[in-house]
Amino acid sequence: MPDAKLISWISEKYNAIAADLDERARRRWAAAEARSLGWGGIVAVEAATGISERTIRRGIYELDDPLAAAAGRQRRVGAGRKSREAEQPNLITHLRKLVESGTRGDPMSPIRWTCKSTKVLAAELQRQGFQISSVKIGQLLKQDGYSLQSNRKTIEGKQHTDRNAQFEFIAKRVASEQRRRQPTVSIDTKKKEIIGNHKNAGKTYRKQKDPLRVETHDFAKDKAVPYGVYDIGQNEAGVTVGISSDTAEFAVAAIRRWWNKLGRKRYPQATRLLITADCGGSNSPRTRLWRVELQKLANATNTIVEICHFPPGTSKWNKIEHKLFCHITRNWQGVPLESYEVVVNLISRTKTEKGLEVHAWLDEKQYVKGRKVTNAELEEVLIKRNKFHGEWNYEIHPQKI
Repeated sequence: MPDAKLISWISEKYNAIAADLDERARRRWAAAEARSLGWGGIVAVEAATGISERTIRRGIYELDDPLAAAAGRQRRVGAGRKSREAEQPNLITHLRKLVESGTRGDPMSPIRWTCKSTKVLAAELQRQGFQISSVKIGQLLKQDGYSLQSNRKTIEGKQHTDRNAQFEFIAKRVASEQRRRQPTVSIDTKKKEIIGNHKNAGKTYRKQKDPLRVETHDFAKDKAVPYGVYDIGQNEAGVTVGISSDTAEFAVAAIRRWWNKLGRKRYPQATRLLITADCGGSNSPRTRLWRVELQKLANATNTIVEICHFPPGTSKWNKIEHKLFCHITRNWQGVPLESYEVVVNLISRTKTEKGLEVHAWLDEKQYVKGRKVTNAELEEVLIKRNKFHGEWNYEIHPQKI
């Protein structure tokens, strides 16, 4: 039996470096230590470290023949249990067929109408006679270059041939009016919001395990309709919160309220008002009521109201979307919109590092949908259409009374 002091001495050295050694380094260190001790060294190292005699002798063999253990490997080539894919040569082929079996509902796919999770894929392969687990499925998919991916919106469909030309036209008109110190605004309606103690998307800081309690169902009659007017030159916005319908009359009323509250003060010498808008909703160029109400706005402000619409399907490029609405959403995330007062206050408190200033007002008027405009009313509108896509670009001139 080796001397107790010797065993203690070897054990102390081993414990000092054991945490930094992998399997291969551990057996080679033990072999080198045993060899340095001479006769009885293997027994002493085994007693001090707990490493088996067989492992130490294998380490000595590797020290004598460096080619016996390939560099970078923990064990000799071929050691250990064979992988599932090696045991079952057709496993990878069948797995690929399941993953790439076309769209859901393909009658030839064994997992049609099913989400292709690792558990579902493993269950199907097991049904076909393979031995495989869902964890192994995940490993094989990663090795084969697969990963979880969401849908990506890249197929825009058929776009208007003058889409880019319209973008350039709008950019030139905005730059031109700003040089002349005339107001240029971007307008749109934000998503309707439910009023009441209901869940609002997003999170807010609270004590752990103490979330805000809200109602289970979102069956609410009251909804807020925020309509925004973003002043491109001033980085300032006015948002009118409606309580009824998003109609053309409501949209123009929101623009008029912005003009009376903010625009007139910011641009006392204004003779024109340039508005950029999308092509749908309450401010659609096809809506008769929109043009009739704009005529009233032009008359009331005694300014030429110029409208430039973004082509269909491109409203996300309208300034108001990423200059105002996204910041409002972030400001009230996780906060139930319990009343119209809460909505107005949260909107008006919206700020950004770049100095965005937001004003909000409540419009309690009831706007009725489906209001008809006669041909006679439409003919009175003093509209001047631009030579370049007059359906998108036009002016409403004030009537001389």
